[in-house]
Amino acid sequence: MKISTDVFVIGAGGAGMYAAIAAARNGADVILADKSLISRGGATVMAQMTVASAVGHEEPDHWTHHLSDTIEAGHGLCNEELSAILCEESVTRIHEMDDWKVGWARVDGRMTQVHAPGHGLKRCVYVDYLNTGPAVARALRGEVAQRDGIRRVSGLAVIEIVLQDDEAVGAVAIDVESGETVIIEASAIILAAGGLTRLYKRNSASINMGGEAYSMALRAGAELIDMEFVQFFPIGHLAPRMVGMDPIMWDPFRYKVGGRLLNGDFKEFIHNYGASDDGTYTARRDVASYAIYKEVEQGRGSPHGGVWLTFEHIDEDVMKEKFGPMIGRLAKNGIDLRKSPIEVSPIAHYHMGGIRVDNEMKTRVPGLYAAGEAVGGANGATRLSGNAIPEAFVFGERAGRFGAHYAKSKKRVQINEKTAKGILSGISPKLQSKTRSNLTATAMMIELQALMWEKVGLFRTAEKLEQGLARIREMQKMDLYKVFISDDKPFNQALLDWYELRAGLLCAESVTLSALNRTESRGAHQREDIPDASPEFEKNQVIELRGEQIVSGWTKVPRITYTLEEKRFAGI
Repeated sequence: MKISTDVFVIGAGGAGMYAAIAAARNGADVILADKSLISRGGATVMAQMTVASAVGHEEPDHWTHHLSDTIEAGHGLCNEELSAILCEESVTRIHEMDDWKVGWARVDGRMTQVHAPGHGLKRCVYVDYLNTGPAVARALRGEVAQRDGIRRVSGLAVIEIVLQDDEAVGAVAIDVESGETVIIEASAIILAAGGLTRLYKRNSASINMGGEAYSMALRAGAELIDMEFVQFFPIGHLAPRMVGMDPIMWDPFRYKVGGRLLNGDFKEFIHNYGASDDGTYTARRDVASYAIYKEVEQGRGSPHGGVWLTFEHIDEDVMKEKFGPMIGRLAKNGIDLRKSPIEVSPIAHYHMGGIRVDNEMKTRVPGLYAAGEAVGGANGATRLSGNAIPEAFVFGERAGRFGAHYAKSKKRVQINEKTAKGILSGISPKLQSKTRSNLTATAMMIELQALMWEKVGLFRTAEKLEQGLARIREMQKMDLYKVFISDDKPFNQALLDWYELRAGLLCAESVTLSALNRTESRGAHQREDIPDASPEFEKNQVIELRGEQIVSGWTKVPRITYTLEEKRFAGI
């Protein structure tokens, strides 16, 4: 099957939906595609916390203050031009989402804003108790549905970008349900398929966040940047099983209510790692992560390999006041915080790195754009709390707008069907593996997730990284094409899993090699064998694919050429 459009958006989370809306209102014909249902996959629908933007409803604010906090959090590696765009345009996007009836919480007509870690002011808007992401997804889905010029395609697994004369002219995909090959002809392609945190054993990601946007970009000739920087949230839910709730929800309640962290011996331990106990049982995120990691490493973890978080010492009335309706939602999951603790652990939460783009979200491949978490550079070495959703809004809107302008200036290219199908057959495991094997893509993905967690996780060493890199490359060269896929039956999940594994291995290699090259500790990249930051490494690492080999290099960090005071006093 062949379909044709001006702008093809891959990924229908917050960034993808915003890109589709922006492209359509700039006169482009748009196809918005996702492996999942539109708006149901990706990270946005799962985000349940706050959204950072200097709207200034709670207290006087300006986007330059937001930018200052973002740059500080980035530990010297933010592409300050992208960061400035993010902070300045987030204000417009928040108001636009308000027009689209997202339902930002309000008091006396003004948006309610709260303080979040790393912000100097009350800057973060939200919808209600742990429901911000679903509300955002719902509002964007409604806008997409009523816009002319947007065709929505669910259940489409995009495998590869099609190039002609070194320009992106379309993509090859598989219809998940029928197994049919689908060729998409497009003058502009926007990669909005999220990050890669699903590659870690413990993560807060949806099933779609396996790095496929990065893999497609690399294979198409684009560059990736800052791939070594994976953000780990210190207090993620581990056990008992919890459905329909954000696994990172516990940290704000730990701060607000005073939850205690206990090791496997039910003893408090944070004070052993340099964090003082002031009666509110809070500790910096990096200290909490390190302390939990070390307790587990030394055999003092909880049964599932984390630590305990208990609220049993908190008065019942205080619990009801602070947790509100969450008490009932937890009860449906069989969790009663008044009677027993839960198990928590650091989890992979966000990826600061990604596809290298300019200020119009263009990659170095003509016709190829990126948006949302797929973009690297704006957050530097650590993302400031609350910046993920505005990143989806701002970069999605820009990718859609500039992608539409580019597409309208180009003549749509006809893709030869035989050539496109040859792209899939050339990489398909069915043509490589002639004999039945016990290897499955599912088992290999589980191994990869464990490997990334153990060797390329929170605290890294050269030895661990070298071991991880060697095994990843072995899996790519020796194991990947031994997986036996029996036939082309409809809904061939084994084949789809194989393509996801192929993408995941390339991304895992990118992260691991980049982490090995950065011989310092900075932001989310922590080396136990080299614990200090080095001025020599205040630069961005860039990688590209040459043939089948990843090649890395270094580049200067883009800085803004004006002072924040100039913008502030100019009222811009």
